[in-house]
Amino acid sequence: MADIPLFTPLTIRGLTFRNRVMLSPMCQYRAQDGFAGRWHRSHHGRLALGGLGGAMLEATAVLREGRITPGCLGIWSDDHVPGLQEIVATYHEEGTPVGIQLAHAGRKASAATPFEGAQPLANDDPRAWTSVSPSAIAFGPGWQTPQALDEAGIARTITGFADAARRAVAAGFDFVEIHGAHGYLINSFVSPISNTRDDDWGGEHRFRFAVEVARAVRAAVPESMPVFYRLSSVDGVPGGIEVADNVALARELHAAGVDLVDCSTGGVSGPSGVASRPPSPGYLVPYAEQIGREAGIKAMAVGLIMDGTLANAIIANGQADLVAVGRQLLADANFVTRAAIELGHPDPNATLPQGLGFWLQRRKFEPAAR
Repeated sequence: MADIPLFTPLTIRGLTFRNRVMLSPMCQYRAQDGFAGRWHRSHHGRLALGGLGGAMLEATAVLREGRITPGCLGIWSDDHVPGLQEIVATYHEEGTPVGIQLAHAGRKASAATPFEGAQPLANDDPRAWTSVSPSAIAFGPGWQTPQALDEAGIARTITGFADAARRAVAAGFDFVEIHGAHGYLINSFVSPISNTRDDDWGGEHRFRFAVEVARAVRAAVPESMPVFYRLSSVDGVPGGIEVADNVALARELHAAGVDLVDCSTGGVSGPSGVASRPPSPGYLVPYAEQIGREAGIKAMAVGLIMDGTLANAIIANGQADLVAVGRQLLADANFVTRAAIELGHPDPNATLPQGLGFWLQRRKFEPAAR
């Protein structure tokens, strides 16, 4: 609706989002050897009924060693495609575009799931594996020292992202997002905290790996398919990247074929590695506004966007093109419909699937059963 910015469509390349609310990617840690299972089908089936403008699956490893934990989703094998197709179909049945976040955990790999404490797996744990990074610098105390990638390892990883993007197309996804934030592999190349190389992948060339991954992914998907990139707007620690660095990076990514930057923060150093502004509703929105405006690229805002009024204001004020909602959608899968009611949408039930909307519409006119 033209008078409710949150409910105006947005077209990026050949894809139209019916409203500006995006399901933020949230790791579920419930996969087996990278395969989506019953949990993922149930989780996304519930969210697919909520009238979202778009949805994005969790960080999904492009290589086996790129998982954060043994419970992470994978897309390093063609065998993963059928399970992902089922989730895509669930969203498509409700008219919702769906994307997938392509990821490599880098030096934060080989960790236990949050249900087990999220600590690095012990070296003698049969589930453990060797992590990789631009430089042999551990993420934090207790973490293994990663293996610094050589030229062959870098090339193999870039190819892994491209192959994963092709599998995403085969699975029917409508867009892809490259995970370049939170201290994972791509972010660890960009940040001077974790990249101390003095070759063509470090120093003034720290952006090169991110840009080469973006070029490879762009070349692997149809021209009509949007490519997003999640970045850490600031490292939030002394000596780390600042907003100006990401403005420069976003310009290079845009030239490489990235259509939108998804602006998060932090994650490059332990223990939690997330330090920027004190958390409050919309606290990360200024980063999306600045990076999007100064780099001349579309932006998605994140950060405790918990109600329709705030989400609508972000779009109305031109601070972002999309808003990503995570934890609030877990708490309320009907966030979009509640936002429509809150903002005075003339037909909020139209945001729901046909059957649900029909019965809720009838409740307006029929007396309660006695």
